[in-house]
Formats: sequence, C-alpha cells, structure tokens
Amino acid sequence: MATEILMPALSPTMEEGTLAKWLVKEGDTVKSGQIIAEIETDKATMEFEAVDEGTVGRILIAEGTAGVKVNTPIAVLVEEGESADAAPAPVKASAPAAAPAAAAPVAAAAPAPAAPKVGGARVFASPLARRIAAEKGLDLTKVQGSGPHGRIVKADVEGAKPVAASAAPAAAPVAAAAAPAPAAMPTGPAAETVLKMYQGRAFTEVPLDGMRRTIAARLTEAKQTIPHFYLRREVRLDALMAFREQLNKQLETRGVKLSVNDFIIKACALALQAVPDANAVWAGDRMLKLKPSDVAVAVAVEGGLFTPVLRDADQKSLSALSAEMKDLATRAKTKKLAPHEYQGGSFAISNLGMMGIENFDAVINPPHGAILAVGAGIKKPVVMKDGSIGVATVMSMTLSVDHRVIDGALGAQLMQAIVDNLENPMAMLA
Repeated sequence: MATEILMPALSPTMEEGTLAKWLVKEGDTVKSGQIIAEIETDKATMEFEAVDEGTVGRILIAEGTAGVKVNTPIAVLVEEGESADAAPAPVKASAPAAAPAAAAPVAAAAPAPAAPKVGGARVFASPLARRIAAEKGLDLTKVQGSGPHGRIVKADVEGAKPVAASAAPAAAPVAAAAAPAPAAMPTGPAAETVLKMYQGRAFTEVPLDGMRRTIAARLTEAKQTIPHFYLRREVRLDALMAFREQLNKQLETRGVKLSVNDFIIKACALALQAVPDANAVWAGDRMLKLKPSDVAVAVAVEGGLFTPVLRDADQKSLSALSAEMKDLATRAKTKKLAPHEYQGGSFAISNLGMMGIENFDAVINPPHGAILAVGAGIKKPVVMKDGSIGVATVMSMTLSVDHRVIDGALGAQLMQAIVDNLENPMAMLA
C-alpha cells in the first residue's frame, strides 16, 4: 500500500515551509533515515529524513513551492509491485502572491490520519507504522519510537509483540483549557487601498517571505499584548575599555579578540543570577523562573534577524562566549541554525551601538521578560568623583521590560546589576 510522506514540523512553531530542494527523484529507493529533501522554515534551511522505506512513486510538491502547510502530503512511497497512479497530481511551484485582495477558495487537502493520544499527548507514528500496528494489534503507546523526534517508524513495530492496552489514565484533576485560536494579525489598509494611493508613482512590489511574515506577526503580537515599560541608564566604559585592551593583548597569541558586546553578554548573564526574580518569562497563565542565564543576542541577517541563544552564559568565560557568539552569528547569516539554537532564553540583547546609534527602544521578543537596547559609546563631559569636570566614554542603555513579569523596582535592580558589572569588569572574572 502506498505511503504518503508529509510536510514535517521541523520546529515547535512551524506551521508551513518552503520545499527548497528534493534530493531524490521518482523511482529512487529510499531507506529510513535517508535525507530526501531540504525544507526552508521561517528561520532556517533544514534537512528532512525519510522515516519509512520504499520507492519514490510520485513527488507531489515541486521544488521551490512556498507556503506548504505542515502535514500536507509532499510525496508518495510505494512498495515493490505497487503503483502510484492513484496518488494525487503533483503541485507546481508558484511564486508567493503579494498581498492578494481576497483569497480564492481552494479545496483543502485531505487531512493526515490523526495520531493517537495518551493523556492528551500525541503519539507520533508514520502511516505505515500505524497500519502494521493495527494489523498486529499493537498498542502504539507501548512502542518506543526510533525515528526523528521519537517518531514510531516501520522498524519499531515489525519486531514488537502485542501488549494488552491498559485502561485509559484518569483525567487530570484540572483540565487545561484549550488555547483560543490566535486572532488574525491586523495588516492595516488593504493592498488595493494602498496601491491606489501610489498610482502613477514608480515602485516595486516585494513579496513577504517566511521570515518577514514571522517577524511582522511576532512584533505585532509583542506590541499588542506585552505591556512594555522602559528603564534608561548610562554607563561609563573607560574601565572596561582599558581592561579589554589589556586582555586582548594577552589573548593575541591564542587568536582571541574580545568585543565590547562579549562583556555586555557576560554582564547581563551575571545580573540575571544576582537578581533571580528577573530571570523569568511569561507563559500565558503563569510565569517561569529560570535558573540558568540563557541570553539571546539579536543578529541582523539579510531580510530579517535571528536571536541565537547563549545558554548558561553566566558560567562561560569571556573567550568562550566570544567564540560561541561568532559561530552562532556566522551560521545565522547563512540560515544554518537549528531551532534549539535560536529558541528559548529569558532575556535578549540588541546592540546597534556598533552602527552608530546612540540610543533606542527595543521590542521584547515573547516570551522573554526583557530586552536590553545598547547604544554607542560616546565621549562626553562628565562630573568626576572628585567633583571636577572630565571626559569619559559613556554608553546609553534602555531596558524594555514586560510589566507582567518584572515590576519597576525589580527592573531597576536588574539594570543596576548590569551597570555595576560593566563599570567593574574585573569583578566579572572573579
């Protein structure tokens, strides 16, 4: 019997993707675990492995097709002697439409068979594995999956022995309420309205790719649902600049060069440990207080940005943070980061100081509790400790805070801890 290959969910938030490239063609034999395609999500291009064995009978989705929904059939595997003639016709690649006036009604693809659930949690299994399990009378909840993300595949059920299904587990004392469907993101004036406003003027329409759509949706969500407030401080960098110069001379033989941003990452990570109540995220109907300092750093890439996460940043040396940040930034610019490398964290840093921006306000990346906007270090006249007037390198910082997670006084404590670390950099190595 033919087995459909479905568009995979390569990250917890993925709803659709682009089938960037097929690595097999019709008639090829594939094995479980073989890489058969490259899938573009909103953030990265990832390899997709087959979970079943067979021959590629028909490719249903052509290379370059964008907006393919998760669980949509993309190809059909057949066993020896089978034919794919009855499979659906292939879908040709099409360029994404730029803000259509109204979506034309289309026939929905037949949904994939629902995976069984255990106590509300889905059990992931390939269609072939489910069919074999049904024929053998196997309870899939008792089978350990060896496929990607624990998915149950053909090999897992072929050697398994039937086990009597246990009674359904008792319902939890408090049933979790189903999350309401997210409201459609406001898009402003309709495309036709805007186009009419610019009739007779030269312009180029730019279709939105997956990354830009995601950025638009998440930032709209952030500004509509997160009660932002802002805390501003200036920090004197002269001690840090001198200490950095000294360290870089000592590390030159190792090929290590620390940036000011490396010190900022370390300062924020240590501040989250010093003010643990601020190391938290918003989780709908509760808060999660994190123990490690997982700090995200915004990295500009073509067409958007990534926020790779440096995990346990408080425990790492400056040189280790520097090397890890360089690696993450390099791979972010080529969209080679895995989802676990840019998801998570409780706090983020956005540094536009290197581009000459003196100060700005950053938008919180949900579910983070705060984000630090870092401006350029500028030489300014200041009042010295002895009361005299001198010149110092001063950097402006703005902490955008989610008021649901962090109150004003707590945010001020966090900002003070960051400033103390940056103005006393040697103490960060203690």
